[in-house]
Amino acid sequence: MSAIQLPLLIGFAIMAIGSIAIFLHGPKGREFRHDTQFHSVVPFIAATAYLAMFLGTGVVEIGATQTFFPRYADWAVTTPILLAGLILTGLHEHPRHSTFILPAIILDVIMIATGLLAALSEGDARWIWFAWSCAAFFGVLFILWGPVKAIGDNLGGGIERVYRRNLVFLTAVWLVYPVVFAFGPEGLQSISTVASVWIVLALDVVAKVVYGFVATARFNTLPGAHANEAGSAG
Repeated sequence: MSAIQLPLLIGFAIMAIGSIAIFLHGPKGREFRHDTQFHSVVPFIAATAYLAMFLGTGVVEIGATQTFFPRYADWAVTTPILLAGLILTGLHEHPRHSTFILPAIILDVIMIATGLLAALSEGDARWIWFAWSCAAFFGVLFILWGPVKAIGDNLGGGIERVYRRNLVFLTAVWLVYPVVFAFGPEGLQSISTVASVWIVLALDVVAKVVYGFVATARFNTLPGAHANEAGSAG
């Protein structure tokens, strides 16, 4: 097993186990059941990507840099799921405000796609795509911290506190990713490929597994988190 395969195998195992654990741990009440489903399916998708990378599927060497296509495919699917769950929380599940979900997801997918283009490019083109990816990222943050947070603040209550805490957590973790890209093998090459794989693994575990546990734990404290369980028992 190579030095790169080890963290990829560990990532597969953690994500697979985390997916099951979050599903068992999350609220099963009708009102918040979808949050459990969102947060448990995210690491399952990530586990699939880590298995593909461990097997060498979709790992392409371009010049002196290895590009992990399954990683970007993972992010293109999982980050919109996390965004949808977070925004629904901020909007207190109000359908009339759900128009914020689509632009956030579009910007998010553009962020991932242009990040991949940056990894595949060379010279100035790489940094132009990287800058455009960051611009899309800040567009996502504007939606989350601007209109969605304002609506949540007006609605108030326990679910608003859950949104605010989840927002801070996810924002802090996501802000590290572009830094790793900039200094990693795709950018300034200050970080080796093996080191960057370990760092991204740590970030993925925090953003997908740890965040999933923390988010569902907060939902478990809200009224209605287990409402239909009581009804089923009766």
